[in-house]
Amino acid sequence: MVKVCHIIIACFLFALNTIAQSTKDSIVARFKSSDNYLFSSDSPLSIKIKGNTRDLLNDRTGEPKYFPMSLIVKNADSVEISIPVNIKTRGHFRRLKQNCHYPPLLIQFSSADSKATSVFTSKAKLKLVMPCNGDDYVVQEWLVYKMYNLVTPESFQTRLVKVTLENEKNGKSTGPFFGIIIEEEKDMARRNGAVIINRKTKPHKTASDVFLKMAVFEYLIGNTDWSVEYLQNIKLIAADSTSVPHTVPYDFDHAGIVSAPYALPAEELQLNSVRDRRYRGYCVNDFNKFETVVTHFNSLKNDIYNLYTDCPLLDSRYVKSTIKYLDEFYKTINNPEELKKEFGYPCDKNGTGNVIIRGLKED
Repeated sequence: MVKVCHIIIACFLFALNTIAQSTKDSIVARFKSSDNYLFSSDSPLSIKIKGNTRDLLNDRTGEPKYFPMSLIVKNADSVEISIPVNIKTRGHFRRLKQNCHYPPLLIQFSSADSKATSVFTSKAKLKLVMPCNGDDYVVQEWLVYKMYNLVTPESFQTRLVKVTLENEKNGKSTGPFFGIIIEEEKDMARRNGAVIINRKTKPHKTASDVFLKMAVFEYLIGNTDWSVEYLQNIKLIAADSTSVPHTVPYDFDHAGIVSAPYALPAEELQLNSVRDRRYRGYCVNDFNKFETVVTHFNSLKNDIYNLYTDCPLLDSRYVKSTIKYLDEFYKTINNPEELKKEFGYPCDKNGTGNVIIRGLKED
């Protein structure tokens, strides 16, 4: 009888170990098999960038060059791993030292084995938005990305991160501070069964339902810093190279809802502030085409408001002003006269609805 009990106990312990190993294996498998695991959580991810960070961050002019770095992150077992990467500065406005404290970065992964059990598995490269003028504005821009995820899956997925920089030459660390990791454009296209289209095109030659939804969203957030024709903060995706392209916006730091201190409207638009909304779509005379767009945004209203009321990272004053800003949008789109006035603005030949902003016009 005692022998039988020992056998039962041994079997029980073996089963427990098997279950524990199975659980561990399933966690690792989840990291390995899911391309989108990185973006499946809204919790800030802690990362450390270690290397010659001083020279990297000072590379602000001319053609940016890659610097070898280590990206340190916890793996599926909550153990820190060091991933060899190459990182360079990127961008235009935010790369300039006179505009931003930290430049945006591009992380290029080199070794598949070293990232196999991390959230970066299957990733070739990723954009990292760094604080330009305080990381509060990083959080506020991240929420705009999250908002557009509610509008359509044809949008960039993002992950808020807490970044620490360590200069390996002197061992000094900076941070942590907030940043945003942005989905690679080819991954975004692939997730939507599409490919990236690099050719320039006129706005009215893109999918109209997608464009109107996007243009109304840009109006919602108070963003005029975009152009389909010049691919300014817009990516185009399509089922194939011959299909009608769909518009996907990105880079929202100049939006009124973010209220970054350096954000100013283009002089050509004759606006006093980025908080002043201006519809930048093309002229649409049939306002029935906006009905489905208005219905769609009305259906998202509670979820959009909840992004701000439920986010513990926001200052209460910012939440209050943002709710008021959203209220103004919803008041406009649900008033037929105001909607026609605002969204019919591009039809006014004497207005600024169709002006080309300096710097976007082709040489």
